[in-house]
Amino acid sequence: WNSTFFGPTKIRQSLRAIAERFDDTIKENVERVIAKYDPIMQAIIDEYKPRLDGKKVMLLVGGLRPRHTIGAYEDLGMECVGSGYEFAHTDDYDRTAPEMPNATVVYDDPSEYEFEKFAHALKPDLIGSGIKEKYVFQKMGIPFRQMHS
Repeated sequence: WNSTFFGPTKIRQSLRAIAERFDDTIKENVERVIAKYDPIMQAIIDEYKPRLDGKKVMLLVGGLRPRHTIGAYEDLGMECVGSGYEFAHTDDYDRTAPEMPNATVVYDDPSEYEFEKFAHALKPDLIGSGIKEKYVFQKMGIPFRQMHS
């Protein structure tokens, strides 16, 4: 079980997985919480998804794992075309692979040059990474989302 609280779909899955370990009262309360916040989250998706649907995102992260954030991008209609770590262990990749769409390029600790080459090849509409990659992609004209400091 990969618990994550990034994006409505993963929030619902994680809350339900936690509730499964408790009695029916907890399960019912979780469903009430989900029902209460679903319309709020759906309103945000409805606002942004028309502009993001079908767009491509590339991720490169350190401590925050791609498996934690891919679902949030998918909720907005985006496709993860590249994902990787600055530092990772085999179990990180084993746990991340099921979360990634088929044909996602996976890179491990790429240099700035390599990451830029991946961006040229994959043509993402957005890159999510850390501060040191920010300026390279801003100069390339690719929107950038800083995912960690």
